Amino acid sequence: MEQITAATQHLKPERANIVADVIAGLTFAVVNVPQAMAHALLATVNPVLGIYTLMVAVPIGAIATSSVFMNVSTTSALSVAAGSGLAGVPAAEKMQALAMLVLLVGMIQLLAGILRLGFLLRFVSNAVMTGFLNGVAILIILGQLGDLTGFESVFSNNVMRAADLLLNPTRIDIPTTITGLFTLGLIVLLLRSKLAKFAFIIAIGAATAAVALLSLPALPSSALFSTVETVSDIAKIPRSLPTVALPDFRLLGQMLLPAFSVAVIGLIQGAGVSQGTPNPNGKFSDVSRDFFGQGVANFATSFVGGLPAGGSISGTALILGAGARSRWTNIFAGLFVALVVLLVAPLVELVPMPALAALLIVAGFQGLRLPQAVLAWNTGMITRVVMLITLFATLFVSLQFAVLMGVALSIVLYVFRASNRIKVTEWVLQPRGFPLEQKPPRIAPSERFTLLNIYGSLFFASAGNIEEMLPQAEGSRRAVVAIVIRGESEVGSTFINVLQRYAGSLRKNGGRLMLVGVDPAVREQLAKTGSLNIIGNENIFLATPQIGESVNSAVKAAYEWLGQSPDEILLNPSGER
Repeated sequence: MEQITAATQHLKPERANIVADVIAGLTFAVVNVPQAMAHALLATVNPVLGIYTLMVAVPIGAIATSSVFMNVSTTSALSVAAGSGLAGVPAAEKMQALAMLVLLVGMIQLLAGILRLGFLLRFVSNAVMTGFLNGVAILIILGQLGDLTGFESVFSNNVMRAADLLLNPTRIDIPTTITGLFTLGLIVLLLRSKLAKFAFIIAIGAATAAVALLSLPALPSSALFSTVETVSDIAKIPRSLPTVALPDFRLLGQMLLPAFSVAVIGLIQGAGVSQGTPNPNGKFSDVSRDFFGQGVANFATSFVGGLPAGGSISGTALILGAGARSRWTNIFAGLFVALVVLLVAPLVELVPMPALAALLIVAGFQGLRLPQAVLAWNTGMITRVVMLITLFATLFVSLQFAVLMGVALSIVLYVFRASNRIKVTEWVLQPRGFPLEQKPPRIAPSERFTLLNIYGSLFFASAGNIEEMLPQAEGSRRAVVAIVIRGESEVGSTFINVLQRYAGSLRKNGGRLMLVGVDPAVREQLAKTGSLNIIGNENIFLATPQIGESVNSAVKAAYEWLGQSPDEILLNPSGER
């Protein structure tokens, strides 16, 4: 396909970049192996599946996307959404359900790329995304409190589990809490030092060594710290590359809605990376081609039982900070992750679960979009309400429904704002120069020509407002009203109904409606809907390359019909829109 062909044209590594790309790829692998395992826990599946995702999605995403530096890997938001979608699946079927989920995510994203649907992201408002991403970040933080403290709650909702913990502090496990807080504090300290790039891996390594040492039988602390849960208590990491995992197509219907939500989240996050990280040539990547690349990565990942992957803002920032020069950084990263599994899997199994919880809590705080929330809050009441609704929906409703609610809110918000930004003005022709713009008259002046211009969209939600703003035909006599619609290549049926009613009302009172600057495609719509028979073909003035020419033609025709002389008006181009 042309998308992959375009992406692979520059795959040959340049010798000058290899060392930098290798170092950046190794840095990513070392830091993200424990993080990917933690993301798998967010998805409520075996931690090793996070590692398998890095092996496959990162290099394939690097090859297939338009963005040179986009890191297609596990993310907190995608993992939380996947876990929400898998919530009702029995443990024995989770592996197959995950494979089906990720396969569907890949197919949806592939389709979005092939159909070049990147423009649709403009309909998801910043308020919705801010509320959603902040909600996910809060869920991540609250969801790790159990592993951080060893507290087990009977509630399934993360907010309720956190409240349960606060009400029952005596049920926390002291050694587990000490391990978690130690890791958390070390990460925070290291992030403020020159070792910030390696903060996660150093803190995880230190916590693992400390728990292993304190659990030695010869030490008095062994009885306490031997109860601290480790990765090996959750799953064994095979010392081999992943095997093929086939999805269970009987689960297709059950996984379709969660897959759509996960796909939307991934595409939005990926678009954020695409539009925030220029390629080496200074240009931004093609969002639709990045949709396609993420789809290819997820499609391939589904066959190894991996997690849903998407454009990772933190992963992209990490490789850029580590010195990435080309897309080979992400290809090398996948290879290094495979080496980690083959060579040091036994060490990974010793990682304490509260240490991974601490890592995710930090990642959750890093994922908070507080400046964006302040911006949305200060923008206005509507934006504030939309953000809060999305935030609370994310916290208390299944994520797939929260995403759909957010998308629906974005569309409603767009329709509401577009319909309320309609403005109808009158252009009063002047003896010299350009027309004077003013508020249109309430009633169309009798025996006079009135030229109107409409600002805003002519779609269905706006049509009612436009009709109310037009000068009334009732009470007038032989009024000629011309409406400029230059620049509109299509009008909706609701607006056409408005034109039909208005033309009929003017004719009933002896007047005429003219349409000025009409696109040929709009004239065709009017012809097919029978509107030309109502308005009259002689009242349609097609747009021409010369701005104002159709207005001049309409003015001349109107004055001739009125039997008046337009000589006192200098018919200069009047700046139709």
